[in-house]
Amino acid sequence: MAPPEGRDLAAEIEELGARVDEAKEYLGIEPMRALRDELEREAAAPDLWDDAERARSVTTRLGRVADDLARFDALSAAVDDARVLAELVAEAERSGAPDEGLAKELVTTVDGLATRVGQLELESLFSGEYDDRDAVCEVHAGAGGTDAQDWTEMLLRMYQRWAERRGFGVELDEATPGQEAGLLSATFIVRGRHAYGLLATERGVHRLVRMSPFDSQHRRQTSFASLDVVPFLDDVSEVEIDEKDLRVDTYRSSGAGGQHVNKTDSAVRLTHLPTGIVVAVQNERSQHQNKAKALQILAAKLAERARAQRQAELDSLGGERTEMAWGNQIRSYVLAPYQLVKDLRTGVETGNVEAVLDGDLDVFMEAELRRLRGA
Repeated sequence: MAPPEGRDLAAEIEELGARVDEAKEYLGIEPMRALRDELEREAAAPDLWDDAERARSVTTRLGRVADDLARFDALSAAVDDARVLAELVAEAERSGAPDEGLAKELVTTVDGLATRVGQLELESLFSGEYDDRDAVCEVHAGAGGTDAQDWTEMLLRMYQRWAERRGFGVELDEATPGQEAGLLSATFIVRGRHAYGLLATERGVHRLVRMSPFDSQHRRQTSFASLDVVPFLDDVSEVEIDEKDLRVDTYRSSGAGGQHVNKTDSAVRLTHLPTGIVVAVQNERSQHQNKAKALQILAAKLAERARAQRQAELDSLGGERTEMAWGNQIRSYVLAPYQLVKDLRTGVETGNVEAVLDGDLDVFMEAELRRLRGA
């Protein structure tokens, strides 16, 4: 039985094997093995937990390095298994008794390998200092009135669905309802390996074109909403925040979240007076918990602000560069008069708008990662 559509599956396997061998070099797999051994020795030290912060750092790094090595070794072994399977299929064909079941299994195996190798290669694009961190995200309504507020809620759902697809956790910390529908803004945290590295590619303005459900004449409407992303800091002490620089306001939570919602002033709004940064959290069960979470988000925003200032100084020395900021849309989502989602930075597009709005964003993220890294 010949491979479907004239595919040379054996050659595809060898190409995938070569890509895995290349990845072994640029991902530094052998140095990673040495690092794992070193971290295992540190983790086994009897005095490790005398310094709790260092202990957490060692065990977290060890877990991630061990996971990366296990994933690479499993993929390398899968390539060898595919070679064996390809030989069995070829032997059956040479004997004059082709095995259709084995041939179908080989196609499925090679396609699965290609996906896994692509994911492995994607790892090399996460070179930023905070790329492997959780992400603090904010969506904000822009121009477009009620349609923009509805679009903001659609964006929130899109990123929640994307996170669910990847097995990431999502915490919705604050949501401000729109005047008639949708949301004015929302703050949420996405927890998962490389959450920040992936979601940072989505930072910017998103443009929606559709027949407005809020227009009595059902005219076409263009509306805008933005996504902002900063890495989440587990330890607030990484950024110094002087309590004298904070204005703390409490108010009643406006959404579901527990027996205290709408009964006590448990929601917290922090205003950092020197910078004007405002953070509100309302979904924890107590005022103390809301303040603690707000401090973590504020610390992340202040750290990102400091990084942006440093980068601006470097950019001023290296010449003018285009900044991806509010007012510069990164992607258009057209629902009428035709169906199209197009990324204006990479040119990646699809007519399956429904899938994108349901969280199918990986192709856009990967393309932007490759563009940013020059890959």
